[in-house]
Amino acid sequence: MFLLAQQQPTHIWDDPQTFGMAVLATLIFAVIGIVMAILGFKVLDKLTPGNLDEEILQKQNVAAAILAGAFILGVCIIVAAAIH
Repeated sequence: MFLLAQQQPTHIWDDPQTFGMAVLATLIFAVIGIVMAILGFKVLDKLTPGNLDEEILQKQNVAAAILAGAFILGVCIIVAAAIH
């Protein structure tokens, strides 16, 4: 019978040993997720005709807001799966 050796983590975020390292890893991944969500919104804004910010904020276009919200949620789910 072979015994599997315990594999040591290669980075601090693989297995945070202290509360401080866990908080640091959480903050880093949160910033990455927020930046990716904002970039995703900006890409969606460039791909759609017109200005999505103006449609949502000034014209109060609910359909544009639902589209943007669904897209951002989709990007967030993808980023969360990639980070996990």
